[in-house]
Amino acid sequence: MKKKLFEAELQRVQQHEVDVTLDPHTAHPALILSDDGKQVYHSDVRKNLPDNPERFSRYVNVIGEQNFSSGRFYFEVQVKGKTKWTLGVVKESINRKGDITASPQDGFWTVRLRNGNEYKANADSPVDLCLHPGPEKMGVFVDYEEGLVSFYDVGAAALIYSFTGCSFTHKLHPFFCPCKNDGGKNSAPLIICPVNQTDQRLI
Repeated sequence: MKKKLFEAELQRVQQHEVDVTLDPHTAHPALILSDDGKQVYHSDVRKNLPDNPERFSRYVNVIGEQNFSSGRFYFEVQVKGKTKWTLGVVKESINRKGDITASPQDGFWTVRLRNGNEYKANADSPVDLCLHPGPEKMGVFVDYEEGLVSFYDVGAAALIYSFTGCSFTHKLHPFFCPCKNDGGKNSAPLIICPVNQTDQRLI
């Protein structure tokens, strides 16, 4: 019964799908973006790119071109085959250059994977998440006015974690960190996928 409820909830938030593309002007120089702006992975070769103010220069991050300052929005990202990543939304004014603490206090609402099976929500005090098996596709939903950021395991139609009571007063951007490729162990790309309603196996 609970699964049916989650499937209905996931289908409801999927109605708010937005088309997200990666912003090359923000991408760390060691990241490779696909031509359509839908995929990103880390390369050992650092490109010689201008260190413009919006570019991440220390961490291998990139944000979406689209920004949101009202309403609801949802997007899905394939994480299959990866051993580490960080995903979520960030406020436009985050630090792009020096040390970054990925916490709501610093404008980050994200979930991360490390070491292949260690999932955490990057709350002000990180929250361990028990996900077995881990998701192959993540859904991210934001309700700006409600101050809500929710993460879903799309294949399992399960809610993973929600940041609630957030106070948004600024533009939000989708956020992607494929992490370093780790000698090829983490070379799979993060892929922004169109929502496929048939993923929900409503039996």
